[in-house]
Amino acid sequence: MNAPVTRRKTTIASLVRTAALSLVAAFAVAGLHAGPALADDGNVTWTVRTASNAYGTDRSSFSYAVNPGGQVKDAMAVANHGKAPLKLSVYAADGFTTDVGQLDLLTKDKKSVGIGAWVHAGSDSVTIQPGKTLEVPFTVTIPANATPGDYVGGVLTSLTQSDEADGINVDRRLGIRVKLRVSGALKPNLAIEDLHVDYSGSFNPFSSGDATITYTIHNTGNAVLSAQQAASVSGPFGWLRAEAGKIAAPPELLPGESWKVKVPVHGAAPAVSLSATATLTPLLTDVSGTTTPLEPIQATTHGWAVPWTLLVLVVVLIAVIVGAILLTCRGRVQRKLREDARVQEAVEQALREQKAEARQE
Repeated sequence: MNAPVTRRKTTIASLVRTAALSLVAAFAVAGLHAGPALADDGNVTWTVRTASNAYGTDRSSFSYAVNPGGQVKDAMAVANHGKAPLKLSVYAADGFTTDVGQLDLLTKDKKSVGIGAWVHAGSDSVTIQPGKTLEVPFTVTIPANATPGDYVGGVLTSLTQSDEADGINVDRRLGIRVKLRVSGALKPNLAIEDLHVDYSGSFNPFSSGDATITYTIHNTGNAVLSAQQAASVSGPFGWLRAEAGKIAAPPELLPGESWKVKVPVHGAAPAVSLSATATLTPLLTDVSGTTTPLEPIQATTHGWAVPWTLLVLVVVLIAVIVGAILLTCRGRVQRKLREDARVQEAVEQALREQKAEARQE
């Protein structure tokens, strides 16, 4: 008999409010909200939240600023709302941004190099009695040679259950986000890469068209960053400029992560040569939650915005003019040839008449 397949359901507790029950059982959830998490799943009967201590009460997540070689001790409160004792695995994992812009955590079988390697719970598993809440202590130990910058991950509780109907094991996880800033030189930086522009005109030769700007935002620094975005297109010398509408901010990108962006720009003039400019204003959030805009960065690329319908009309008009000129020239040549032939015939006729008169004399 084949071994059952393990499937997971992940929730980062610090990312949802209790009221958003249906979101908690999702594969991954993004955003930061205070309060415990409770999954809208009959098999998930527990909640997790930050413990109240010297770091604060009702915290939305765990957030620390620590020197290399430093250590932090904290705790997560886990409550059993079921009617039977509940045994949960406890571990930490590194975070990553999914393709839909949400934060998720590595599974236990994947190797972590940051939060997942530095955060250690007091126990690998806990048993909580019905209706009881248990504080699970953990320690964050920063290596002395840790690279300065931001690290994101989470502390997780996990319960693996068998789903006999589907013949699989379901790994249900609830956790709380951990954001850590290791002291040292903070170098926040975003790069605009693979910038391209495409143009699509209309059948109306005198109407504007649509441009599409695509690029990749790459977090090349050591801080978690989001950004405000702007984009525009213009013709030669910056003429006929058209601005993109409001562009949604990318998710907070962890150091090294990338995010692809596709921006439509309506009302782009078919100016043959088209310039596209993308502008990013990085947004840096400190440990206290204050967001600061940084110096904007900009990148420009060029493409073609050929008014093909107008070009075809111009080619047809030129062809008509050239054809008319050729026909006119041809007519003139033919008339000249006919006139030359008539004159030649008249001359020959006159010579014949002269010879005839000479013979008669």
